[in-house]
Amino acid sequence: MSQFGTVFCDAIAVAHYRDGAWQEPAIEALAPLQLHPAAHVLHYSSTCFEGFKAYRWADGKARIFRLDDHVARMQKSAASLVLPIPDAQMLRGMVLDIVAHNIDEIPAPPSSLYLRPTLIGTLPNIGAAAAPSTEATLFVLTSPVGDYFTGGARPLKLLVEDEKARSTEQLGSTKTGGNYAGALGPTLAAKAEYGVDQVLFCPNGDVQETGAANFLLISDDEIITKPLDTSFLHGITRASILTLAADLGYTVSERNFTVDELLQSVGQYEAALSGTAASLAPVGSLVYKGKELAVRDGQPGPNAARLREALHSIHYGDAPDTHGWLTEVG
Repeated sequence: MSQFGTVFCDAIAVAHYRDGAWQEPAIEALAPLQLHPAAHVLHYSSTCFEGFKAYRWADGKARIFRLDDHVARMQKSAASLVLPIPDAQMLRGMVLDIVAHNIDEIPAPPSSLYLRPTLIGTLPNIGAAAAPSTEATLFVLTSPVGDYFTGGARPLKLLVEDEKARSTEQLGSTKTGGNYAGALGPTLAAKAEYGVDQVLFCPNGDVQETGAANFLLISDDEIITKPLDTSFLHGITRASILTLAADLGYTVSERNFTVDELLQSVGQYEAALSGTAASLAPVGSLVYKGKELAVRDGQPGPNAARLREALHSIHYGDAPDTHGWLTEVG
């Protein structure tokens, strides 16, 4: 399997917003988009997206994981950027149609079909810095992807950044490209200086998230993670892990915690990053003020592995979907 996100199916679902209304969606051949050089998105970053997966089971049908939750989050992102908000049933139908169209391209588990709905402002007006885009394009890309942990889950190394924030208070919960671009510079600088994989952003000592994943502390009986607010992304994988943890008897503690508490806890607690690509990735060490600190014994922990397996068992049909998270296609 090629590098994650670099191979695409040959069709795309597309819809346009013009004259105050969404036009009928269509499935088209994958091709470069035609954009006016003055398109709002190119100058004022009016864009948001989602990322989730469809899995093909032995019966030949596909199951999309938490489709409606991703649709709802995209609507919230669009609203926060004052973009035309996609109709929920329209976007849902676009995803179902493109998955059905590409169902034969979905690799067998643990591989999957990665889904990337994207919304961009297309109004050709470079004078609209203080005005929303009244035209938009919505499309759904599909990409066959392999198992993120081929060869086993490698423990990650994180730099603890206790001053800078990943995003802004008003846009942290919006899934927009600017948040990822903003985190890229500090992340690359940290990789070059400390050899870390990611930066854990903890502005003013408040433990939040990395550039592309939520952060959790996990013990044998408890999960600790920051409570939802607008400063960081409300991850669907995060929400799924917390629900499954409660099902398995863990105490779920959604509360604020500081860098000091984090550093005191990693001798006993596992640490992990949650996100669509990796589900739950183990953290083996933290770097803070130039010193490296092991998380427990520095190896992937049993609790994160247990929770990841519980999630994957639902993805692949090896465990019942008691929460109604799967949408069948085919």
